[in-house]
Amino acid sequence: MPTSANTPITLRDLTFEWPDGTVALAGLTGVFSTGRTGLVGRNGAGKSTLLRLVAGLLTPTSGRVEVSGEVGYLPQTLTLGQHTTIAALLGIDRTLSALRAIESGDTDERHFDIVGDDWDIEARADEALHEIGFTAADLGRRTGEISGGQAMLVAITGLRLRRTPITLLDEPTNNLDRATRAQLTGFVDTWPGTLIVVSHDLELLEHMDSTAELHAATLEVFGGPYSAWKHDLEQRQAAAAQAARTAEQTLKAEKRQRIEAETKLARRERTARATQQHGGIPRILAGNRASRAQVSAGALRTGMDAKVRGAQQMLDDAESRVRKEEHIHLQLPDPDVPRGRRIAEFHDGARTVTIQGPERVALVGPNGAGKTTLLEHLLSAGAAQRPATGARVGVAVTGTLRTDRVGYLPQRLDGLDENAGALDNVHAVATATPPATIRNQLARLLLRGDTVDRPVSTLSGGERFRVCLARLLLADPPAQLLILDEPTNNLDIASVDQLVEALAGYRGAILVVSHDHPFLARLGIDTVIELGADGHLHRHGGLADLAH
Repeated sequence: MPTSANTPITLRDLTFEWPDGTVALAGLTGVFSTGRTGLVGRNGAGKSTLLRLVAGLLTPTSGRVEVSGEVGYLPQTLTLGQHTTIAALLGIDRTLSALRAIESGDTDERHFDIVGDDWDIEARADEALHEIGFTAADLGRRTGEISGGQAMLVAITGLRLRRTPITLLDEPTNNLDRATRAQLTGFVDTWPGTLIVVSHDLELLEHMDSTAELHAATLEVFGGPYSAWKHDLEQRQAAAAQAARTAEQTLKAEKRQRIEAETKLARRERTARATQQHGGIPRILAGNRASRAQVSAGALRTGMDAKVRGAQQMLDDAESRVRKEEHIHLQLPDPDVPRGRRIAEFHDGARTVTIQGPERVALVGPNGAGKTTLLEHLLSAGAAQRPATGARVGVAVTGTLRTDRVGYLPQRLDGLDENAGALDNVHAVATATPPATIRNQLARLLLRGDTVDRPVSTLSGGERFRVCLARLLLADPPAQLLILDEPTNNLDIASVDQLVEALAGYRGAILVVSHDHPFLARLGIDTVIELGADGHLHRHGGLADLAH
């Protein structure tokens, strides 16, 4: 399995353990081909770890990674210092400094080594920056002056400028608005060489040539985008489930035949003993017959036992191919939100937009419009009903809460007691709820057994997310308004499914900031509030209206 132009990344029995002994990947073998590959898998499967191993940022515990060229890497979270410039985020700051030194007359050889063949880097950067709304004049700007989504797009543009043979992107659509997601998709469609993208963004995954899944310590690659892979997986799962049902029936039949055979043997033995005692057959002849009968019975039992074991093995093999897809079905208390009840209001100086009753509202807008800032100010104003303000191009958008029963799910899943278990974390916000009831609800959220008592710090990302969700949904008294800020960021596709399922039973109002339109559609959004680039509010009847 040599690494070549067609297979630029080869994994050979790759194992990685964290310093505390936790195994992230074990004995992983496989290849990535040239082209665009979407890497999917559940939270905790090791996707981000695998990208860091391929990028050379981590060293395998055993086995090895073989790559055919330089690797460019975009991490899930950009770590930006206070004085990080756009040039540094692009990765061209050292090259620009060397060019400036040469232009000023400094002929030190190290400057020429740094520049290499990139004498036109500033012109290429200017051209690339124009595509995302910047210019070369912005190279000295601090990244603190731009939004997280803009910073992500600048970093991706930097990888395009580097033109590495292999590029790895870890959740690149996080924090990107609809316009910048479309730009990223355009970049992906024309990306040269080998591109591997970890993402939960179903729209982006449709632009991949291949789909690779990390599951049960194996890497499987399918030649097609996510929807084709998903369809193929569903067909294979249906066939596996049918094979398991058939194997189960076969096992039952073999066990039944084994019981019937044992019953017949018992009858024969009783008949033989009776004949021996009362049938007048010589003792020697009777003994020979009994001996032959025992041998025959033993052979029959051995054969029947072998059939039962074979049928059990077939069932075990079939069941091992069937994935256990668990779903969330919560029964939540009524938060008592009448349709006429005002929950929150937003005002931009010209118009007022009201969230009323159990509405499901999406707050959307371009990166940098101030959506997260507005949410944070809204929450800090809280029950005092002071107006919250989010500023944008001189326009002050204010918001006021009309209820003090608010649940908030921030982009970062913090606010948990790391040393306490899930049960204690939820009981802290539902003190009047019996622990047994909380435990039962946590089980419905797929947190069962010892998991609910283990410290939160030891839980996987998916488990941690469900603890935050439990605190949100099981609070006593129940929240009348749930505020969710980019809730699908860093979630695997299965966790997004579980979030939709969990919220299906909630009867209060929901305000969600998200650029993920497929998620918003599944959530059943009633109203869209758009915070425009001009700083004004625009109300839309739904996602369809926004699309037009």
